[in-house]
Amino acid sequence: MAITGLLLLRPKIFGDARGRFSETYRRDFLESIGQDIDFVQENHSISPRPGTIRGLHFQRPPAAQAKLVRVVKGAVLDVAVDIRRGSSTYGQSVAVELTAEQGEQLLVPHGFAHGFCTLVPDSEVLYKCDGYYAPDLEGGLRYDDPALDIVWPVAAGEAVVNDRDANFPRLSDLDSPFTM
Repeated sequence: MAITGLLLLRPKIFGDARGRFSETYRRDFLESIGQDIDFVQENHSISPRPGTIRGLHFQRPPAAQAKLVRVVKGAVLDVAVDIRRGSSTYGQSVAVELTAEQGEQLLVPHGFAHGFCTLVPDSEVLYKCDGYYAPDLEGGLRYDDPALDIVWPVAAGEAVVNDRDANFPRLSDLDSPFTM
């Protein structure tokens, strides 16, 4: 990936007359690629409408969250923004399409704001986190901040976004708690 720390994983999918099978999580595999992550919570997001944007979210230390994101139904454009002060890629984003059919997963480490936009109706996203949800430590970036240069697959006026996400600060106003 273009930003150090982000990993796109492609689990093997086996198919036969019964359907498909894949191992979607193996701790020993992550450890073999240098990722010693203890996931403690799993979240399931269901979005009926295409063009639904959730994010860009993060949690501040000591409750920062690494995430292992995958789509179990439909498809999304998944986005991670580097908010690690001192990083040569600070403020840069990576956007990847994740689909249930292909089974890709994005590993988003601490120090990134994360979000996604649904591409098809009834998309469902499952993501494991290595920290528990802590509402008093949550933060975010405006999904439509021009400084982030994210090309969302929906016009700004047509996106389905909640008020909280629409009113997060811009990158220029963010006092990031993360350092490289």
